[in-house]
Amino acid sequence: MNSLNFTLDKIKFATDKSTFKKAVELYESGKVTQVKGNIRAYMAVVIGSKPYQVSVDTRGYDYGDCTCYLGQNETLCKHMVALALYMVKNGRPLTEEDKKVIYTPRCSGKSGELGEKELAVVKRSITDALRYIKPYNGPSRTWFVYQNSLSEGCNRLAAIVSEIPVSEQTAGLLVDLLLRLDRKLCTGGVDDSDGTVGGFIEEVVGVLQKFAKLNADCVNSFVKLRNRETCFGWEEDLLLLLK
Repeated sequence: MNSLNFTLDKIKFATDKSTFKKAVELYESGKVTQVKGNIRAYMAVVIGSKPYQVSVDTRGYDYGDCTCYLGQNETLCKHMVALALYMVKNGRPLTEEDKKVIYTPRCSGKSGELGEKELAVVKRSITDALRYIKPYNGPSRTWFVYQNSLSEGCNRLAAIVSEIPVSEQTAGLLVDLLLRLDRKLCTGGVDDSDGTVGGFIEEVVGVLQKFAKLNADCVNSFVKLRNRETCFGWEEDLLLLLK
């Protein structure tokens, strides 16, 4: 198999939910046919409403072409994503874990603390995901690419948050995450005009409220939010739980 500059995780977290789901259906139903590859790209015939000629560059799963309507308008389509899935899996079946994507952070419902090594791994994963939530200084033509980066970062963080057990320790970890995101919005140059990051912050606040219901000690982690002024007052709902 030729070397690829993208992974299954990249496809999962950077593709919108509807397109990814449809691409999985195409791939699993054997609609990706006549696959050929070289060092630069893979080509295939993907059967949709009719056969489509599809190519995907090995540099990135969103670099390519498709003869469908979306592809002809330079929009990432389910046919390209289906071929990209074939490329990273080398035609092998997708596992349930491969197909699992969490787009909204949720409370795991599991009680417990993270061990020292586990905590280090989670912190590193959070830092890696936060790199996608970066300042925007580009021209207007790169706006949608930038927004996709914000979405990918939030999707990666949602997957991390949703696996974290409930404890005072992990509640503190999530509070720190919220403060890091808040700094990015307030002083870090992040342009969140469409509310992607702000919406994610509100969802994590909801997760922390559920943490507090499951374990009353979690509210102790909210103390650090006192006398802090955030971008849009998301801390207020958490501070109410201290009263």
